[in-house]
Amino acid sequence: MSAHRAQLSRRGFLGGTALFAAGALVGCTTDPAGGGTAGAKTTLNVWFHAYGEAGTQQAATRYAESFTKAHPDIAVKVTWVPGDYSSKLNATLLTDAAPDVFEIGDFSEGMARRGQIAALDTLYGSAKADFSPGDLDVVTVDGKLYGVKMVDDVMMLYYRKSVLAKAGIAPPTTFDQLVAAAKALTTKDRKGLFVGNDGVGDTAILAVFSNGGDLVTDGKVAFASPRAVDAVTGLRRLHDDQSLLLGFTTDWWDPAAFTQDVVPMQWCGLWAMPAIKTALGDDFGVLPWPAFKPGGSPVVRVGGWTSCVNAKSKHVDAAEKFVQWLWVEQTALQKDWSENYGLHIAPRRSVAGSDGKLSQGTAKETVELAAKYGKHNPNTWDSAVSTPFNAAAAKIATGQGDPARLLADAARQAQTAVDKQRA
Repeated sequence: MSAHRAQLSRRGFLGGTALFAAGALVGCTTDPAGGGTAGAKTTLNVWFHAYGEAGTQQAATRYAESFTKAHPDIAVKVTWVPGDYSSKLNATLLTDAAPDVFEIGDFSEGMARRGQIAALDTLYGSAKADFSPGDLDVVTVDGKLYGVKMVDDVMMLYYRKSVLAKAGIAPPTTFDQLVAAAKALTTKDRKGLFVGNDGVGDTAILAVFSNGGDLVTDGKVAFASPRAVDAVTGLRRLHDDQSLLLGFTTDWWDPAAFTQDVVPMQWCGLWAMPAIKTALGDDFGVLPWPAFKPGGSPVVRVGGWTSCVNAKSKHVDAAEKFVQWLWVEQTALQKDWSENYGLHIAPRRSVAGSDGKLSQGTAKETVELAAKYGKHNPNTWDSAVSTPFNAAAAKIATGQGDPARLLADAARQAQTAVDKQRA
């Protein structure tokens, strides 16, 4: 999922023993490569945010130990960071305690332009052609690659087959059908659709994409176009119909509202599919967010996490060797990371397409939807750019103010932030 939504997210529950670094609460760490590193000349500090899926921390530690066995001169300390990962990372990168290797969600062009992350073109080698073009594009700044994608997190619309069938409702393929279905499925005991506790979630982004628009194009903010205004304004229909679930105990990234029969349709991610299947068997399907109107396009969101090297690290060569070994060379570990702790799509197409948990059923269907309709946020889409858009969209969806003016004002603020990134 997006790192900008990961302050306390589906992946933000694990904590562990807390340590203090540079005066700030950071997280728990492992002994470098399990402690058996007496001969190591270099120790790398590798940061992960606190994934919520069981087994992820142990897997990250196991990978570090395997790397050190293959490279005895380099020890790896895994630091597991709970809570507001992005803020902790940004603060620590300004200090001597900055990690050598770290992951980021929704890759930020600004980090490359500020000289915080190293260009990693040479790490890819012949494997570059095997990576999804979208995963290469999102880490590209001025023709150079500044990270290696670790997983693709796909977000789409889940629906209960039996509930829709009983109501005589076909799975919606247009926005009008989605609005009608959400309204028809709303009763005194439940709402028809859950997109987030604020009633907006990712829907404003989806609205723009689904009407043929974009958020930022070639450094120019584009979310105030007439098409974008039209689509974001359309979200008000869901609120006016009072068909959205608001204020649930967990947010959209957790499937509980869906699996507990609180709603028959929910925007969520591929990561939740194992839990959904355990709860509901085969009584669910997946859909892209539908096209807003003819001429638009269905959308599934593609986020995920990217491994980066601190350009100011004292151990850049060793850090690059670790990233190359794990996220380029070790396809078996990449498959383990993608499929055994929730479900995610591996960025390397040969890994994602090989036999495994994504090769059949609804999971395979999701992979196909991502290939056909997947959209990444632009790599300029950091919090300074996205915050004014999200604030304007929330007002528009709830009928506060003139949509065109709100998005135009937000676009001016966002353009200032983009220009600052690219200066």
